[in-house]
Amino acid sequence: MLTGQQYKDSLDDGRLTYFEGERIDDLVGHHLLGQTAEFTAQGYDKYYNPAPDATSPLLSVPRSADDLRALIPMLHDAGMMAHVTSTSIQTLKTAAGKMEGVKPEYIERMNAYIDEAQRNDVRITQCITDAKGDRSRPPGKQDDADAYVHVVDRQRDGVVIRGAKLHITGASFGHDLLTIPTKAMKPGEEEWSIACSVPVNAPGVRIINTTYAPRHEDTRAFPFSSKYHYPEGFVIFDDVFVPNERIFLDGETSYAAIFAHSLGLWERLGGLSAFVDESDQLVGLAQLVAEANGTAGISHVKEKISEMIIHATLIRSTMEAAIMNCNIGPDGAAFPNELYVNAGKFHAAANYNVMVRHLHDIAGGAVLTAPAPADFENEEVGALARKYMSTSKDVDGEYRSMLMHTIRDLTADAYGGWKFVTNIQAGGGLYAQRIVTRKHYDMDRAKRLAMEATGLTEGQAH
Repeated sequence: MLTGQQYKDSLDDGRLTYFEGERIDDLVGHHLLGQTAEFTAQGYDKYYNPAPDATSPLLSVPRSADDLRALIPMLHDAGMMAHVTSTSIQTLKTAAGKMEGVKPEYIERMNAYIDEAQRNDVRITQCITDAKGDRSRPPGKQDDADAYVHVVDRQRDGVVIRGAKLHITGASFGHDLLTIPTKAMKPGEEEWSIACSVPVNAPGVRIINTTYAPRHEDTRAFPFSSKYHYPEGFVIFDDVFVPNERIFLDGETSYAAIFAHSLGLWERLGGLSAFVDESDQLVGLAQLVAEANGTAGISHVKEKISEMIIHATLIRSTMEAAIMNCNIGPDGAAFPNELYVNAGKFHAAANYNVMVRHLHDIAGGAVLTAPAPADFENEEVGALARKYMSTSKDVDGEYRSMLMHTIRDLTADAYGGWKFVTNIQAGGGLYAQRIVTRKHYDMDRAKRLAMEATGLTEGQAH
């Protein structure tokens, strides 16, 4: 296993990563991006075991509902890079269990790669969303064939790929890029049916980073995003060679969708589990700010908070149902129930704006206009700011102001905007969850119950 320092040292491997127009040669030392490396390193140290044969529990493959339940909080504790790595490993395990009939060497390579990743304690980011070009056209009818990552040359010992993958959280901070088809492929789209793992520092890989991290000198008014931020990577594959042992699919169009569906399952479980804690967090902020404002006893405020509580409880219930009703794959790996994961993720994402709307309504306009922490330290206006931000002798003005800053940081600033979009898009948009939910819902039983309610028989229906 790696220590946090060994992880940070491993990032100095010649990778080509860019931020706001400049190439970054020292990720760890960068004033913004370095914070991500530091937090990831802390996750390494939390779970470090010096035993020579030890492997990280963060990279384990769950074998039961209890294993699943234990893994989720560890991933949240260790941070996003642990989450995307686990998602990558579980994606390969899930896909391998559904690929009977394809070349057996693909499954052997996936299992060997997982073993290697566990032994080396690496971090893997999953690359799925292509540039896509004109969304109304399939890969083979684009003006530019590179709109979807594809094979441009096949050699005896591997292939060469070209294209780009977008919205890849933490791409610059892992060791490998798990690159898979973004959707189902059809006959004639063999060159786009490629799944493989590519080292971040492979020749031809370039990553452009964006981040919601605050740019302010004094970041105390950003209590969350100043500490926990993960840049999004725009990953470019410019004629990148991939050796055979790291290729998990090459041209078999009928299996392309398996990778996308497998990733979607685990990505949505990660999103759902994040919603669980975040929803309780929003409820807590709503209650605290209502108490600070002196409005906690007002009926419409209590109603809004009750609605938020119900929403948070339903999200937690769907995650628990997804875990308790998990399925076991052919090799014993456990994966969450697809119906409950997708229904829960849809419900959480579709109703997030209602939770935030209630929170903003309860908190008031000070979410955007509260004085900064430094203002309270100013000799001329600090005492006055504290006086007028206070609502009673029991509520300090600076305390109430920090509640407002926290709400703004989480829901109404750069991170809040990122959250609004990723809640919908992470793991596929809401439409994707509708499709999978309908696929796994027991419609025959529902129809049978409806027929029983009518008093009619199936024969009469025909």
